[in-house]
Order: sequence, then structure tokens, then C-alpha cells
Amino acid sequence: MAALELMRRRELIHAFLGAAAWSACQKGGGAERPQVPGALVDRAFEWGHALRGAAPLPRAQALEPVDVVVVGAGAAGLSAAWRLAGAGVRSLRVLEVDEGPGGTARSGRNAVSAFPWGAHYLPAPTREGGPVMRLLSGMGLVTGVDDAGRPRFAEQALVREPDERLFYRGTWYDGLYLRAGASGEDLRQLQRFEQAMDALSKARDGQGRKAFDVPLERGSDDAEWTALDRLSMEEWLHQEGYTSPRLRWLVDYACRDDFGADAAAVSAYAGIWYFAARHGEGTGSDGYLTWPEGNGRLVAELQRALGPGQLATRALVHAVEPVDGGVAVHAVEAGTERPAGYLARRVVLAVPRFVAARVYVPWRQAPPAFLPAFQYTPWAVANLTVSEHPGGRGVPLAWDNVLYESKSMGYVVATHQRERMVDGGPTVLTWYYPLSAPDVKAERERLLSSGYADWEALVMADLSAAHRDIGRTAERLEVMRWGHAMVRPRPGFLFGPERRAAAVPAGAVHFAHSDLGGLALFEEACHHGVRAAEEVLAGLGGRPQETWL
Repeated sequence: MAALELMRRRELIHAFLGAAAWSACQKGGGAERPQVPGALVDRAFEWGHALRGAAPLPRAQALEPVDVVVVGAGAAGLSAAWRLAGAGVRSLRVLEVDEGPGGTARSGRNAVSAFPWGAHYLPAPTREGGPVMRLLSGMGLVTGVDDAGRPRFAEQALVREPDERLFYRGTWYDGLYLRAGASGEDLRQLQRFEQAMDALSKARDGQGRKAFDVPLERGSDDAEWTALDRLSMEEWLHQEGYTSPRLRWLVDYACRDDFGADAAAVSAYAGIWYFAARHGEGTGSDGYLTWPEGNGRLVAELQRALGPGQLATRALVHAVEPVDGGVAVHAVEAGTERPAGYLARRVVLAVPRFVAARVYVPWRQAPPAFLPAFQYTPWAVANLTVSEHPGGRGVPLAWDNVLYESKSMGYVVATHQRERMVDGGPTVLTWYYPLSAPDVKAERERLLSSGYADWEALVMADLSAAHRDIGRTAERLEVMRWGHAMVRPRPGFLFGPERRAAAVPAGAVHFAHSDLGGLALFEEACHHGVRAAEEVLAGLGGRPQETWL
């Protein structure tokens, strides 16, 4: 490798992963290995950028009349379509710019396994009711309730053990808290933190609502709890006297995992929500539901509600405009710009706020004041196919494998649910990296300006820190860059006026997306998709008014 290229790679790895990753890569001989064959597989952001062009996109001369158009086939859009189909709406179109449905819950497949391209698990709900439980019941995954009234789930969907492990200085350890070498004070602070989160999971307001609930809208909005939204999680930790570096690492990891930013940039309400919301009366979570394709399994179940011809992919919607007789929806086929148009009685705009502001014509002409409040973390997700399970000293290969000294989130193993976790046999490792610095625009530019060779170097350097022979077993690497992967719950955002204002319908146009919940999670996307669909049903009239919320 040329000296100039070696220097560039070193700077790249330092910037993205930290010095420890470069040092480990050097020890493992990773600096001079052959490049793993592969490719960048993202295309939708390129097509979406056509919305920023100066020239208007073509419009169809004739508009097809339909009852409802859903723009966006991510988890929120598919949840809206699922609810509408369940209520008997047949005159329905779902338009998606990407090559397949699912958004950041998309999945892929190769000869070895299915694998996720984004969200890879769903925390097991702790009580009955709501659209997510309805979905899981329809999938045959709810097997009953326990003595405490909590749902029980099919064993094949619950994460098998070992579920989590942590790599630190040459050895894998059980769980995500580094107990090896922890001081007495470290362990005392961990115990105090866990007891505090347990108490907060049980806390209720005067109306009997949980202080922290799933989805967010079911929780309390009393000032006692919403005041936490004005602090950062880091400020709350300092205020409560949590100084242990190991505990702070765990909290930072949690914030980056669910929210794409460090504790310093995340609302304390959101940070506590991560630890306290998914517990039933303080009794703890029932674990995680997962599949080889991650939340792609949930996407496939939602998509089953659609009839032939109701879903159109590679459909770039560029104008949603109120007109006489309804709402005009104009789209072009991505790549060809062949136009299509619809005249809908109602529209569900199930896209992020920044996209809605470009396609909903009244907002394009007069951008709403709430737009700047919505900021989004970019992510990179890579799927690496290997000829055999990676080895390592300490705890054996787990479902979720985290590197303590790296800025990445580590990797999950696609075949974990399918087979016994013993060394041997091919598998797919799904690697995650949030670009979590405060300047999201600069992070997005950093993401998209890095090509395949850059991401290949980063993934392999990161994994070689824990698996020195990963270069020998690596067969193919594919990388997906998500420019706006998840909304950031910054201090003041969750209970500020902007988030609520953004969800208010505009006449016959209704809004849905996980960003309206402030947390980029499947539960929020499903809730807001169903909420928007129920608004549509009320507007159409003559439809069943049973609520799924």
C-alpha cells in the first residue's frame, strides 16, 4: 500500500473509530490486507435529491382517482396502510421511492442468510393492547399471558443466549457493562442507577399514567416528568452524582444505540425512557424479539395487508397539492422520470418532516416554523458475509457483539436464531455506525463523501480489532448509507411545541412517521401510522370506528 494511501487510511480510522481501532488493526496486520469485494447498495438518497433540483419534475396529464394515497412505505406508511386495509379500504395506493418497502427496517438476503439493513429487534411489549401487540398476535407470536398479566411470546422469536457480549483489550465479556476491573465505587453507582431506573419504571402520575411509556404518547405529560426534557442526559447524570466512567459509557452506548447521539446531545427524558419505559410495573422486559432479517420480518407482515398493485416502489413523489375534489399526488418513476398521478380523497404523508416540506406544496411555498427543530442522525450499516463464525477469547459469539473502545455499535449475527452458536459455518455480520457528532449536516456530508473503499477499510479495521482472521474469512461486504436515519431527541424537543404542531392534519392531508414521536423506533412509527389512518377513516366517513390505538 502506498505511503500516502496508508496515511489517509490511518486518518480515516482515527476519525471514525478512534486510536484503539487503528492500533488493533496494525497488530492484526489489517493495514495491508486485500480489499474485500463488495459495493455501496444505497440509491434512494440519490433519487430523493432530485427533489432539490431547480427544474420541476414532470406531472401526469390524467390523475387516477383513489380514496387514499400513502406516501412512504417505511414502518409508519405500511402501518397506516395495514390499518386502512383492516378497515376495508380497497381504493388505496402506497408509493415508495426506494427499491423495496421498509425504510430503515428494510432487510436483504443472500445464499447464507437474510439480514437487516437497519433496525434488527423489537423489545417484547410488556402489556396487551395497541397496534404492535395486534401485529404480533396476527403473526402468531403471542402465546398467552403470565401471572402478572404480561404477554408471553413464542420462544423462536425471543433472542437466544448468549445475547450480548462486550470486547475489551483482547477478551470478550458477558453483558454490556464492563465488570472486569470495576472498582467498588463503579459497582455501587451501577447498582444505584439500576435501582433508580427500576423506580422510574414504576412511577405514575395523578391520572395513573406511567411516567415513561411505549409509545411516548401513552406516557405522562405532567411537568414533574417533562421537565427532564429540558436537560441533557449528561447533565442529569452529573446532577445525580453519577461519575463512574463505566456507567457513563453504558449510558452513552444506550443513547447512541436508540437515538444516534451521545448523552450530552440527548434529552434526559429520552435517556431515562430507554432504561425505564419498556418495563411492566418494574418487573423488567421479557427480552427482545428478533429474526435473521431483523425488523424486516415486521415489514413483511405489514405488507401482507396490501393487495396486488397497491404498492409502487421507485415512485418519487414530488408534489402533494390540495385541489378541487381532493388532493393531487404527482410522482415520477425513479431513474426514468416517467410520470404518474393520483387524485385522492385523503393522503397520508408518511415521510420525515424535511421530505414533507419539499413535497407538500403549501409547505414548500411557506415552510412551517417547526422544521428546524427536527434533526436527523446519519448511520452506516454494513453486512459482511464470512465463511465461518468469528472466534475470540472469552464469552462465545453472541447475538449482539459490542466493542468497548470503538465508536461503532459493533455487530449482530444474522444466523443467531437459526442455529446453535458454535464456531464453524458461514454467517452474516451486520455492523452499525452512527455519525453522532452535534453538527448533523457535517456528519451527513462525511457519510456520503466516503466511498466503498473508505467504508470497507473502516468495517474491516473495526472487526479486526476483535477478530484478527476476519480478512481471511470475509467473502463479501455491502454497505448502506442512511443520510437521515433517525430523528434526534435533543433537549427540549420531545415536549416542545414543534413536534406536536407537525402532526396536526392539513385538511385532507395527514402526517405519519417515527419523527413525530421524537424517537426513531418501530413502536413510534406504528403508532403514528395507525393514528394517521384512523384520522383518514374518520374523514372518509362510513368506516368502522374501532380504535387500534
